[in-house]
Amino acid sequence: MAQGTIRDYDAESRTGSLMTDDRTEVSIDATSMEGAGLIDLRIGQRVRFDLVDQGGTKVARTLRLVTL
Repeated sequence: MAQGTIRDYDAESRTGSLMTDDRTEVSIDATSMEGAGLIDLRIGQRVRFDLVDQGGTKVARTLRLVTL
C-alpha cells in the first residue's frame, strides 16, 4: 500500500485530494473511504491506500489511517 498525507477534503461532498510520499497528487472520494468505515478526514492526516487509475485520473481506494 502507498502512503500519503491528506491535502484537502470537503466533508459535504466527501471529495478531496492527498499527496503521496513521492509527491503525486491523488483524488479521494466517498468510495475511497467506504471500505475502511471512515466518515471524515482532516488535512494533514497520514493515510495508506491502494492507487488505481480511473479514466486517466489517479484515485485512492481503501484508505486506512496511519497511526503512530
